[in-house]
Amino acid sequence: MNPTDFHITAVIDDGAVIGDGTKVWHFSHVSAGATIGDDCSLGQNVFVSNKVTIGNNVKIQNNVSVYDGVTLEDNVFCGPSMVFTNVHNPRSAVSRKSEYRSTLVQAGATLGANCTIVCGTTIGQHAFVGAGAVVTKNVPDFALVQAYQHAKSDG
Repeated sequence: MNPTDFHITAVIDDGAVIGDGTKVWHFSHVSAGATIGDDCSLGQNVFVSNKVTIGNNVKIQNNVSVYDGVTLEDNVFCGPSMVFTNVHNPRSAVSRKSEYRSTLVQAGATLGANCTIVCGTTIGQHAFVGAGAVVTKNVPDFALVQAYQHAKSDG
C-alpha cells in the first residue's frame, strides 16, 4: 500500500487492507475491516464499510457506498451513484444489524449508474445491470438487466 495513491482528504482507517496500485480519491473513507485488492480505483466520495471484500481491478465510481456484507470479485465496475443495501426491510426505530443480507457481485460484472442492488442477491459473472435498474433477485451470468421504460404517449 503506497500512501501517495490516496488523496489527502481520503480517510483510511487503521486495519484496512488495500492492495498495491489502488487509488483512493477525494473525500472517500475506507473502514478498518475492509479488504481491497490490487489496482482498484475508488472515486470521489466512496465509502467502504468494515465487512466488505473487494477483488483486483475493481472500479468504483463517485458517490458509491459499499456496505457490510458486500463482496465484489475481480474486474467489477460500479457506476456513479449506484446503490447497495444490506437490510431488506430497514426501519429507523428497529435495529436490524443482526439481519444483514450478503450481496455477491461476481467477476467482470458491470453495475450501471444509479442502479440499486437490493441485499441478498448475487450478480452473475459478466452480467450487465443497466443505469437506473433495480435488482431484487439473482442475476444469471452474462445477463442484461434494464430499467423499466414507460411507454411513450402521443397525446
